[in-house]
Amino acid sequence: MDENGADAADSPESDDAATDPLADADVYRVLGPDGSPLPDATVPDLSDERFRAIYRDLVVTRRFDERAVSLQRQGRIGTYAPCAGQEGSAVGSTHALADRDLISYQYREHGAVVVRDLLTAYLPYWMGHESGTEAIADGNVFPLNIGIAAHLPHAVGAAWAFDYRDEDRVVAAHFGGGATSEGDFHEAMNFAGVFDTPTLFCCHNNGWAISIPESRQTASDTFAQKATAYGFEGVRVDGMDPLASYAVTREAAERARGGGAGSEAGDGSEGGDGSEGGDGSEGGDAAPRPTLIEFVEYRFGAHTTADDPTAYRDPDDVEPWRALDPLDRMETFLRETGRIDDEGVAAIREEADDVVADAIDFAESVEADPSDMFDHAYDELPPEIRRQREELLAAVDEHGEASFRQEE
Repeated sequence: MDENGADAADSPESDDAATDPLADADVYRVLGPDGSPLPDATVPDLSDERFRAIYRDLVVTRRFDERAVSLQRQGRIGTYAPCAGQEGSAVGSTHALADRDLISYQYREHGAVVVRDLLTAYLPYWMGHESGTEAIADGNVFPLNIGIAAHLPHAVGAAWAFDYRDEDRVVAAHFGGGATSEGDFHEAMNFAGVFDTPTLFCCHNNGWAISIPESRQTASDTFAQKATAYGFEGVRVDGMDPLASYAVTREAAERARGGGAGSEAGDGSEGGDGSEGGDGSEGGDAAPRPTLIEFVEYRFGAHTTADDPTAYRDPDDVEPWRALDPLDRMETFLRETGRIDDEGVAAIREEADDVVADAIDFAESVEADPSDMFDHAYDELPPEIRRQREELLAAVDEHGEASFRQEE
């Protein structure tokens, strides 16, 4: 990626680590902390509409995150995983994929769901309705995975199947730094390297695995270098830079499609729906190759709404990272390049409010069916589970559904 961006260590900000936590880090960047393109960086060659769409999705994701935390505090949804600060990596990377590409979602990459226009159908999941995960699966996003790294072998298996069937599809599998301590991570990486599966391993290094710091998670200098052991490339990127996240993912996706290093993968041409350069048609005949992408970023809030980050990190440590806020940087870039003005920003913010409000209204209109919890765990219900189902449904019939509903 050297020809398309700049390393933070080489940027003008490298002498001021106090205001830029990534100033001395070896990470790929397009935008500096202030949102201006770095001198040696190549801005992806996207249309004005695509640039604004990336910003719009960042704003919608942030607004959704704010409302979701509020809803949880009000008891209207269950435990939720906030994503503030990490929107740039999820939104930027998803825009670099084709709609047919599969995203294997962990639980914090809400921006991927927003980009795929699945937010309204998705929110019911957080209110206890499995229809939300079914809906995102229809949009080529695997249902959420709470078991750390457990989804990675499945993601690699799906990628292997795409390659075996000669389908032009790649899999982007998202996970946190803590997942790299699990055996499933290493098994998936090894399989992908041996069998050349079209897999993008998207490691979100936000400095913490709940309360365990990165320094206690690995003795490696980086998470990206772990790819070397499995025979493929690892790259580090400023995950709070949406354009850098786009560019790195775009190149990795082309490599996964068989474009190989040195193909047109790094030209920054548009991805997203696959009709503007994201279809992989410019790839060569090389074998598809996986990539490990380490998105270096920071979560501004708690691991989940059940977590208290003040118990293990100093609130003052968060403030320098707020200077890298992906929304602020993208907005500044758009303003400085004449792609948006006050009116345009206001319109996007108003749209974000409406999109999220509509999603909440829909989610709260979904009515629970108590039999749903028994429908998909087994092909044939074991006798004890069948007895429990019959007992519950008989009680509902006897006492009425109202007796089992939470009182407002």
